[in-house]
Amino acid sequence: MRTMQLGTSSLEVPVIAVGCMRIQSLEQAEAEKFVRTALDAGANFFDHADIYGGGRCEEVFADAVHMNDDVRESMILQSKCGIRQGMFDFSKEHILNSVDGILRRLRTDYLDVLLLHRPDALVEPEEVAEAFDQLESSGKVRHFGVSNQNPMQIELLKKYVKQPLVANQLQLSITNATMISSGINVNMENAAAVNRDGSILDYCRLHDITIQPWSPFQYGFFEGVFLGSEKFPELNRKIDEIAAKYGVSNTTIAIAWLLRHPAKLQPVTGTMNLERIQDCCRAADIMLTREEWYDIYRAAGNVLP
Repeated sequence: MRTMQLGTSSLEVPVIAVGCMRIQSLEQAEAEKFVRTALDAGANFFDHADIYGGGRCEEVFADAVHMNDDVRESMILQSKCGIRQGMFDFSKEHILNSVDGILRRLRTDYLDVLLLHRPDALVEPEEVAEAFDQLESSGKVRHFGVSNQNPMQIELLKKYVKQPLVANQLQLSITNATMISSGINVNMENAAAVNRDGSILDYCRLHDITIQPWSPFQYGFFEGVFLGSEKFPELNRKIDEIAAKYGVSNTTIAIAWLLRHPAKLQPVTGTMNLERIQDCCRAADIMLTREEWYDIYRAAGNVLP
């Protein structure tokens, strides 16, 4: 598996992150096989969140890997906190309690990466800074980042937080590519020119923050998967054509499209299917041409100015 540096951290990570949001749907034997399949493919970066399955996903994962000190050192673990029932919460107390719960469920002493999960309108960045300092000094968290945040929200945190923010997890796929389209349609009077996120793509590149695309196969907000969908016939024809050229699946090409971007994205998979996780990992070996990348972009309905 090809690797990359995560933000400005010292972490060398696979270019594919394995999302564990659905792992609670598997029986233990299935979960064990899934994790082993990912590890065998070189994908040892696992993404969690305390909200996934109400914490059950982290427990299932720990059982699946038979967590111990030797196992722990063979993988990179990331989790997220900040979502509560009916609210978001970046208070110091909630962050600290959440991390303790995450560590207990994962049966580990530390997280490699902790992300703040969706912006909290009532955030007091001084409290976040105190929580991060305590987590770092105690050795419970080694690196920090955010999820679904725009540049000014990150700047507000950076005014108080001394630790580098190494990652920003954002929704991005071939069919959900507004952060790319707005940069292509600068100064145009069309819908694609609307800057919906404060130029977060360029901001993260300028500040060496790794973008981790989530839902890389979804269109809309969990409305469905675009691969094989009758809603995207031209896109699927083009992806299938390019997949045949490289001798890989359409899944591989969809991930390769993200990896082709020079921002050095780290897509987060969501599948629990063994064949599909292997197909995702194969994307690390595919380098689409500029023509192929733009062909796919336009086939998704995007029009160049």
